Order: sequence, then structure tokens, then C-alpha cells
Amino acid sequence: MTELPGATGTTPPTATGARERLILAAEQLIAERGQAVPLRDIAAAAGQRNNSAIQYHFGSRDGLILAVVEYRLATLEVRRLELLAELAGAGAPGVHELLEALVIPMLELSDRHGIHHYARFLEQIHTHPAVNDAANLDSARRTSVRVIMRQLEGTLTELPKRLRLRRLRALPTVLFALLADHERAVEAGRVVAGDVGSWGEIVDMLAGALTAPVVERARPR
Repeated sequence: MTELPGATGTTPPTATGARERLILAAEQLIAERGQAVPLRDIAAAAGQRNNSAIQYHFGSRDGLILAVVEYRLATLEVRRLELLAELAGAGAPGVHELLEALVIPMLELSDRHGIHHYARFLEQIHTHPAVNDAANLDSARRTSVRVIMRQLEGTLTELPKRLRLRRLRALPTVLFALLADHERAVEAGRVVAGDVGSWGEIVDMLAGALTAPVVERARPR
């Protein structure tokens, strides 16, 4: 059976409830195998002999995916609000500072909390409504992300509004891909989880994607 990491490392089968173990199993197996991983495999990895356990706890595959996202939101939200509070006392934040508030809590999941599959999970589900629906930003659980995105829009006034919004909509896809690459590099031993230099490179790349100048191009004939 797949070895299942818990919220702070490897968790023995009796240490968490059935619902939480299903969430952790889904996070890892979806990260490794994609959204279409059989639900029975997730149930087995969570130590559940009853294949209907997922339906009982979450209603459906979509409900399970949403539960994984929400399971990690609380930790991310608390940390992002802390970073935003620090920024609030230092004047108007720029693009890099806002992106750090968005990204660093996700990088800290591995470095501080021993969570090693969430970035790759997000990469696999980046088109899912659990993360792709703009209405999600109205949730109280995503207050920090809503604040960050609105302030980012306010810093990109040199771009036409339509382009500004397009880049902000594309930001999660780019972010999840970069974080997943970092997570794979950590797993392979190519980089240390807490390497703040590599964290800075991710922020720099995201900032570049948002602020790249518009280049006028001739239409092809």
C-alpha cells in the first residue's frame, strides 16, 4: 500500500480519522497520477476496505478534490494574513512583495510542515472549479488571496485593463507549475526545501510574467 504522508510527515494508520486519511491519500495519489486516479485506489491507500467511503464522506470525486483544497487553506490563509499585516505597516507593497505573500506560505508547506505533494496536486487540478472558479475569491477562507489579487491589479496600471486581467487569471496556472517543479526538485534532492534563493527565483519569474512589457507586433500577412 502507498505510504501516506500526514500533515506533518508520515502518519501511522491509526493516527488520523478516516476522512482525513482519505484527504491525504487523495492529495498524494492525484499529485502522482492525476485527477483520474481510481477512487478505489485512494480508498485503499487510506486503509479503507469499503470503496463507498469516498462517496460517504465527500459525495463525489469533485467533493473529495474540494476537501483537499480546503484542508490546506486554513494553514495558508493564516500565514498569508500574517505577511499582509507585515506589509501593511511598510507602505504600499509592490508586485514582488505581494507575490511573496501569496507564494511563500505554499513553499513553507514542505519546509516547515512536511507536506510534500500539495503543489503537484494543485498542478494536476488547476482547471478544476475548486481552484479555477473566480467565485472562490468571495469565500471568507480566501480573504488573503482576494486582497493580494486586488492589490496586484492595482500595481499593474501600466498595462491595459484587459491584458492586466488576463495575466492575473493566468497567474495560478503558472504558479502551480513552478511550485510543482520546485516540489519535484526537492524530492529528487536537487534543491533544499528551505532554499530561499530558489523561492526568490519563483517570485521573480511570476513577477516577470505579470509585468512583462507589451511588444507591438505586426499582424501576419
